[in-house]
Amino acid sequence: MSGETEAVKCVWGLKRYGRFLPQAKERGENSSWKVFESSKTTGMLKLTVLESGHLLVSQAEELLEGFSLSSAESFLKIHQKSDSLLLHITMKGESRMIRLQFEGSSRSEAVDFCSKAVERLQEYTPVPPAPPAANHTTETQQQQQTPAETLQAVPDVSQESLSIKHLAQYFMGERGLSLPLAYHQFTLPPGDVEDLLRLCFLDSGFPAFVEEVENKLKALLQE
Repeated sequence: MSGETEAVKCVWGLKRYGRFLPQAKERGENSSWKVFESSKTTGMLKLTVLESGHLLVSQAEELLEGFSLSSAESFLKIHQKSDSLLLHITMKGESRMIRLQFEGSSRSEAVDFCSKAVERLQEYTPVPPAPPAANHTTETQQQQQTPAETLQAVPDVSQESLSIKHLAQYFMGERGLSLPLAYHQFTLPPGDVEDLLRLCFLDSGFPAFVEEVENKLKALLQE
C-alpha cells in the first residue's frame, strides 16, 4: 500500500522505476535507461526505507535496488520533480542514476507520497526543495489586472525590447540575436542540468511536449 508506515520501515508504492549506467557504453554495453513498470503480471514496485537506514526497491519478490544510506551525503544526490525522485549515485568511481515515480490514486496523492519519502530521506542527506509548479495566469486574471500591476509584471530587459516573433526565430535557429542580460539568468547549478534532462527523457510524454512546443514556435513565426 502506498505510504505504508511501520515501526521498522517506511514503504511506498511505485508506478515506475528506471536505472541508467553512464559508464556502460565504455564497456560496450547498452547505456540506455532500463525501466520497470508496476503491473499485475510482473508485480507491484515498492520503495522501502528500513529503520537500519537501507533503501530497497523491489518488484514482487525480486530486489531491484538496495544500498545503505549511511554517509549518503558523500555519494548520493536527490532531486524531486512532482511525483518523481531522481537519485544520482557515485560509488567507487562509478556513477549511475535511478528514477522513482510514485503511485497514487491521483497525481496529487502521488506527489504527496513522494514528498513524504523526501522527508524520510532527508534524515540521511539534504534534498533541495522541489521546483514550484508553473503558475499559468488565465485570460480572466490578466483582464482583472490594473495597468500599474501589468507594468510591474513586465521584466526589466535593460531598456531593450524583443518581440515574441524575434524570440521564436532565435529559438528555432532562424535569427541571430544578442539577448539582453535579463535572458542570461540561469538558476540551476550546472551539475543538475544533465540529471534533470535525463529525467525529462524518461517521461513518456516529453517527446510529445517538445513537438508541441516546436509547433507553437512555428505558428508564432507565421504571425
